[in-house]
Amino acid sequence: MKILTGVPAERLNDIPSLAQAAEHNGFSGLSTQENRHNPFLPLAIAAVHSQQLELRTNVAIAFARSPMVAAGLAWDLQYATAGRFVLGLGSQVKGHNQRRFSVPWSPPAPRLREYIEAIQAIWVCWRDGTPLQYEGKHYQFSLMTPNFTPEPLTSALPKLHIAAVGPAMMKVAASACDGVMLHAFCTPKYLTESILPGINQGLDARGYARAQFEISGGGFVVTGANQAALDKQFEWVRARIGFYGSTPSYWPVLASHGLQDLGEELNALSKAGRWDDMTRRISDDLVHEFAAVAPYDRLKSSIEAHFGGLVDCISLPADTPPELVQDLKTIACLYQSSSA
Repeated sequence: MKILTGVPAERLNDIPSLAQAAEHNGFSGLSTQENRHNPFLPLAIAAVHSQQLELRTNVAIAFARSPMVAAGLAWDLQYATAGRFVLGLGSQVKGHNQRRFSVPWSPPAPRLREYIEAIQAIWVCWRDGTPLQYEGKHYQFSLMTPNFTPEPLTSALPKLHIAAVGPAMMKVAASACDGVMLHAFCTPKYLTESILPGINQGLDARGYARAQFEISGGGFVVTGANQAALDKQFEWVRARIGFYGSTPSYWPVLASHGLQDLGEELNALSKAGRWDDMTRRISDDLVHEFAAVAPYDRLKSSIEAHFGGLVDCISLPADTPPELVQDLKTIACLYQSSSA
């Protein structure tokens, strides 16, 4: 199993030492998110201060930048890392696209499929020297001259993953990508009954084995060096479950446990600004449905029980003990990667 950790994108001056520490401590890779800061800048620094770490955007917002821009960023990072970069993309929701990024909105799954196809067409043009010709409803690319063609890669093309929650985006991931990044608001039951059948069907139609496709995320991990640290993390996850559970797009997860009424109640509480009441509505048992919960000395067996055979990659804090990171990496998973 891959074990990733995040890096603070606001502390660019610290990235060299953080990347070297993560590599020394045995992490499989580093990931960044596009929240307050650009997700590519920290990885560019980490690329030249590491030798083995996989570097992944988890996620970069797709529609906020042209596929040509995303293709170029990924190409440069793949070149700098000699093959250790994963371009992780997400669509974001309508409000953020229209009001934060000022880009048009349309059904995200078909548009993201075009976005992926366009990036792949650009990469093939750069790799093979073939004419660039991509014609879609949302994106059209037909111009590429030697002056704008980057130097050849010394490795394979970057891996491309997308974030997915609903069945439409899962279908795009299985049919067009190298992997899917699942939301933390997910349970083994929902994964087994609702997500994996669709992914496996899409991979079968594509002629891909499950071993060729990476599934990351899909739940929380609650741990700590002592009971106080574990309890603090447990309460943080309880609050996150209450927050995410108030959003209708996540209610299918609750519905799989017969708890859609809870989602509707959380939604009403959120509209009233009763955030503490939302958290109190989440029982200890429900936290355990969403999270692998254990102290360090029992964490491996807890992760195996919660995630084993379902996902291939999880994230843990950077201060996780190195010996524990190494032990967790021995957990069997279905995805076969030489960089795991």
